[in-house]
Amino acid sequence: MALMTNPTDIQQENSPVYSYRHLLSIEGLSRFDIEKLLDLADEYVETNRQADKKHSILRGRTLINMFFENSTRTRTSFELAGKRLGGDVINMSVSSSSIKKGETLIDTAMTLNAMHPDVLVVRHADSGSVHLLAEKVNCSVINAGDGIHEHPTQALLDALAIRRRLGRGLEGLIVAICGDIAHSRVARSNIHLLSIMGARVRAVAPPTLIPEGLERLGVEVHHNMSSGLKDADIIMMLRLQTERMKGSYVPSIREYYELYGLNSNKLKMAKPDALIMHPGPMNRGVEIDSELADDIDRSLIREQVEMGVAVRMACLQALVDNQTVPWAKNQS
Repeated sequence: MALMTNPTDIQQENSPVYSYRHLLSIEGLSRFDIEKLLDLADEYVETNRQADKKHSILRGRTLINMFFENSTRTRTSFELAGKRLGGDVINMSVSSSSIKKGETLIDTAMTLNAMHPDVLVVRHADSGSVHLLAEKVNCSVINAGDGIHEHPTQALLDALAIRRRLGRGLEGLIVAICGDIAHSRVARSNIHLLSIMGARVRAVAPPTLIPEGLERLGVEVHHNMSSGLKDADIIMMLRLQTERMKGSYVPSIREYYELYGLNSNKLKMAKPDALIMHPGPMNRGVEIDSELADDIDRSLIREQVEMGVAVRMACLQALVDNQTVPWAKNQS
């Protein structure tokens, strides 16, 4: 007797890698959306380690990087991702653009839209600005970080780094996100992704650095490292974002490190094989001890950088593939 096939399974097998016009946030994506992007990125990790890394997927396509905030890792990896896929990559210098002459973000978007780019990668200091821009252009938009809102590709590369190191999915893992959660778009994207994928998420920070209502996202809130790191599988340290702080959030840098900086003594509270992550840039001796950051057996920090290129190649391919089909929809 022939086995009955679930129509949903057939639909998912034949479905695209990603069914939206833009990548603006992790919130709202399904586990299936995330897994498909991670699977594609996994393939690019292997090809990026070969001598010939070039592809022709973006041949004839134009990618514009618009970074209104400083960036090293994200901007460079998007540029590298676009070039390895065969696309034409333009890095727009905001310091010498018309924005410095008073032009609004929307006017800049409309100007660029008239040049018919295929993908805009945007980082901006204001939360929600990338969503607004995406409504005004015909091309695909990737959010490379908007204010304290989200940074979706960072969460994807973090998930890929964990998945590859552990050789398993994220379901059931205890993940402690520690540090300046209130000002961190990385934390928000990771909280959404980890929750979607079935992980148990903890937020560990002083009360001044925990955003109000975080528990509503299913996050366990801890105000000390002892309870927050207990039996954790993954420890994600965050940078103390003093440039976004309006007022005093911590008594002093020294006291912050003593209470919330990761060192070997605090690490003992986690599982013996717990892994350490940091999105960068790191403040050594503030958020994390140098010895732990450089520990090749426990630290995933260098792997996070490597995964960034692969994840961004996967996202670019997925969005460009969608531009040729009628079902691609806006991400709300």
